[in-house]
Parts: sequence; C-alpha cells; structure tokens
Amino acid sequence: MKKQKPVLFFLLLILSALGMQAQPKQGQYADEVALPSVNGDTLRLSSLKGKVVLLDFWASWCGPCRESNKTLVKLYSKYKSKGFEIFGVSIDDNTSKWESAIKKDKITWLQVNDSGGWDAKIIESWRINAIPTSFLIDKEGKLLAMDLEGKELEKALKYLLEEK
Repeated sequence: MKKQKPVLFFLLLILSALGMQAQPKQGQYADEVALPSVNGDTLRLSSLKGKVVLLDFWASWCGPCRESNKTLVKLYSKYKSKGFEIFGVSIDDNTSKWESAIKKDKITWLQVNDSGGWDAKIIESWRINAIPTSFLIDKEGKLLAMDLEGKELEKALKYLLEEK
C-alpha cells in the first residue's frame, strides 16, 4: 500500500500539469494578441471587440492552412460587412514568404506575424499544437468554438451575425 501513494501522487501531478497546458476553452475570454502587421504596426485582437472574430493561426509553408485560406476568402467577402473579422496569426520565420502567401491567397483580412515557427511565443501562450488552428470569438471577446470549417463555420456566422 505504501508504494501506491507515490504513484498516485505522481499521476495527479502529471494530470495537473497537463491541465495547465490545455488550450483555451469555450466560454473563456480570449487572451490578448498584439503582434506586428505586414507594415510593422502592432495590431491587437482586443481592438476588434464588438465584431465576431475568427482568430486563425497559420503559416505560408502549411499546405492545409493555404487550402483553408481559399474558404476563408469567400466567407470573409460574404460576411465582412455584417461584422465579421478574421485576425490571421502567422508563425512564419521568413516574412517575405508570409507576405507572398498573403498576396497569392488574396488575403485581405488583418494579418500579424510572430516569427519563430513552433518556437514562437504566441504558440506557447495559446498552446497551439497544430496549424491551422482557429478560434471563433463572439462580440464580447469570449471563445465560442475551435476549428470550425466550411459549412459549420458559415452556419455559426449566420447565427451570430443574425442572418437567420
């Protein structure tokens, strides 16, 4: 019996540490993101309060991210005037490749960069373990959903922007 206590304690310690590393959860307020844009100005996620925001983590070298951009271009065009905004966060080390991808993918929404790849500070602070990763944020700044795509994302946007 004495040997079980250290094992149990160790297991609880590991589970506790894992829980602290969990990604943000639905209903929590979104943590601030403040990073440089293409022109060097610092853009803040908090400046978008009052809009429905898709916080999208991506990189130019990520094939699935680039594919996702095609759908996002269409949704952004359709819902931007209704109060929808996308806040793209790139983890590209090479800013010229990032800028090239923005042009090639016809991205017109807000873009910031935290160069550093998987070692970027934003990756650690938001506990991102794969890209693309996105968070849908309501007008008050609360996290509503994670990784909605295509029709699911559009359905949520229609509901949130009262186009029922």
